[in-house]
Amino acid sequence: METRELRYFVAVAEELHFGRAANRLGIAQPPLSRAISGLERRLGTVLLERGSRGASLTGAGAVLLREARAALDAVEAAERRTRRAALAEAGRPAVALAAKAGASSELLAKLLDVYAAQPGAVAVDVVLCGPGEQASVLRTGRADVALLHRPFDDTAGLDTEELYTESQVVILPAGHPLGVRPHLRLAEVSDLPGLPLPRWPRPDGTFPEGPGPQVRDHTQLTQLIALGRACAVVPESGRSGLGNGLAAVPVSDAPRVTTVIAWPPHSRSTAVAGLVRAATAL
Repeated sequence: METRELRYFVAVAEELHFGRAANRLGIAQPPLSRAISGLERRLGTVLLERGSRGASLTGAGAVLLREARAALDAVEAAERRTRRAALAEAGRPAVALAAKAGASSELLAKLLDVYAAQPGAVAVDVVLCGPGEQASVLRTGRADVALLHRPFDDTAGLDTEELYTESQVVILPAGHPLGVRPHLRLAEVSDLPGLPLPRWPRPDGTFPEGPGPQVRDHTQLTQLIALGRACAVVPESGRSGLGNGLAAVPVSDAPRVTTVIAWPPHSRSTAVAGLVRAATAL
């Protein structure tokens, strides 16, 4: 299979419509249809069921979609890491570290300071990501190493070292009656009148259904909470840096969150190794 075919197939599988997929790819629909049909003939199976209103994935198609995404991520990562290796050979070495914007801020600051003090440290490019984006950024080569948070981030196929585990708190507007409680339960938090939980974007950019506001970043979220339009359950380290308009209350039955540092298992980067050593030392 060629990467071009895989890109074509992923576009159709995600759009579930040949016309929309062709527009997304910037090509005409007939060659796209021929390419998918040719791929099905060579694989000996139907990948997409065609209908008058669009297409749907078969079981085999769902498997190929998962595998094709991983393969295309690997190709993209190979290109980016090769370019960074070329820059290192040219005397401009650097390592890219991905972290979720607004999370692990204290750890990130300490990590950068500790690593910079190591012999042979190189420049660190910090890539701040939206919720759940760090693993994708790492797999596609936009970062060499990342701070991830279980159970929210997918660490499958990555090498990891656990850094610390913490409980979660709910962030409320300052002055809210529940702000003086010693703790709350998830059932109470999920049903607060006038303070719905936010809706974060899925990997495809769409938002789940629900009453909460659509939120894309930490700054937007904290402003909505301060305005009394939302609440949010976050790791306890999210307490740091809360403004006067916000309060935090422990959520006793929320799952604990483990922060890990992660990197591709085939990495041979001494800079990545140095960052991992610095993080585990902290």
